[in-house]
Amino acid sequence: MTQALYRKYRPKGWDAVVGQDHVVQTLTNSIKADRVGHAYLFAGPRGTGKTTVARLLAKAVNCLNEDPAQRPDNTCRNCEAVNENRFMDMIEIDAASNNGVDDIRDLREKINFSPSQGKYKVYVVDEVHMLSGGAFNALLKTLEEPPPHAIFVLATTEIHKIPATVLSRCQRHEFRRVPVDEIVANLKHIVAEEKLSADDEALILIARQSAGGMRDAQSLLDQLSSTGTKITLALAQTVLGTATSKTVLDIIGSILDHQPARGLETIHRALDSGADPRSLARQIVEYLRGLMLIQMGNIDQVEATREVKQQMDEHAKSFNTSEVLRMMKIFNNAAVDLRGGWQPSLSIELALAEVLDSPTESPQVAAPRQTLPKLALTQQAVSKIEAKNEASASDDKSIISASDITNSWKHLAASLPKSQANLSALLNSVKMIDVQGKTLVLGLASDVLVSKIDKPDQIEAIKKMIKDNFNVELSVRCIVTNAKGKVPANVAQDGMVAAAIHHGGEIVDM
Repeated sequence: MTQALYRKYRPKGWDAVVGQDHVVQTLTNSIKADRVGHAYLFAGPRGTGKTTVARLLAKAVNCLNEDPAQRPDNTCRNCEAVNENRFMDMIEIDAASNNGVDDIRDLREKINFSPSQGKYKVYVVDEVHMLSGGAFNALLKTLEEPPPHAIFVLATTEIHKIPATVLSRCQRHEFRRVPVDEIVANLKHIVAEEKLSADDEALILIARQSAGGMRDAQSLLDQLSSTGTKITLALAQTVLGTATSKTVLDIIGSILDHQPARGLETIHRALDSGADPRSLARQIVEYLRGLMLIQMGNIDQVEATREVKQQMDEHAKSFNTSEVLRMMKIFNNAAVDLRGGWQPSLSIELALAEVLDSPTESPQVAAPRQTLPKLALTQQAVSKIEAKNEASASDDKSIISASDITNSWKHLAASLPKSQANLSALLNSVKMIDVQGKTLVLGLASDVLVSKIDKPDQIEAIKKMIKDNFNVELSVRCIVTNAKGKVPANVAQDGMVAAAIHHGGEIVDM
């Protein structure tokens, strides 16, 4: 069976450890001075070398070379045994699956036995934060007063979960994320050794995708090398799922042209073909990040093909920076949002609706949109325009104050059961609440949101919610409202003036 690259190229000496010089220097100095501690805590992100350094420490303290500065020498029988995973005195424990009190008690019973091959028994406890509270308590006494032949190395990715009583008994070493350039250099070495063919741009993308984890980077390279072809940037983007798809370009285009129906259709077409909505949202965020980098003059940091970069350059000129930042935040929320529940597409649909709520206009070319002229209306004109609505409502006074419902709205939305998570999210998108006679008027930011909420089952659920909480029966009507152009309080929310404001009009005089 072929050996994984990250195992094949695991460092066998201190000089091969990448990106953790501060840890290596401290440990090698302690070995040279014969001042090795009895308990160490290695903390840091996954794949940064914690277990590797623990194995090197186990080799060094058991190495038979007479010169401490040469340990481990990888030539003595103990070093070779560690390299071949047959050294009996290095015990690796996975705390994720051995996290109970009984497991630690078993360890305490065996720790008193003398080493069978080397000078020290080294216990490497991986993911130590997974131990239960009782297991930590059982470990404390052993950590404080271990036998002279025992050394503990505790490794964790979540140091905040380690009890202070354990931290105080260990020498603590923080492992850092490995810089991109050092990961790339390591990948180039592996490519040369394995006689692979890879473009530098592809290796840089792999390094950035690994988020500072050397093991992850080597695993990604291993995955790409299995394709049997040259590792190009396009191949890396396709396999790693970072390629800018036509779907993303179409969605950005629909935002630029302010065409919500086209944007929704693109999203649904992608989801129907098997795309994951949160993954799609992440791709959109990555594309928008590229636009931001271009706008800030850092186009060299954008990992994309030449054709996609040309398209990105055009979009970067069509949006202003504040719009790009706003869209990034909205779609990033959708990428981590779990509100969709049984309707996974809801989060990305709401994100598109929210983005389109404030029509995007480029500094050079305005997105096509119809606007109405500003309205110069006197109070008498407003009264005349609204007279018909007010005459019809005079005999049918509102049976509950809109402010009473508004003040309780967020609580009502949050109190809905999980089975109505879809409705709860939509209620949180309501921007205006009004009560006109026996009708509850809900204003939302776009036609998309109105179409989502204005369905018989949703409307009945809202009516029931109002009935249960306020003991009044109201019909429900949903309209599009403009967050920027709010309708004055003395103007009916669904009258002619309100309609003009909702479609871009502005009152300049009352």
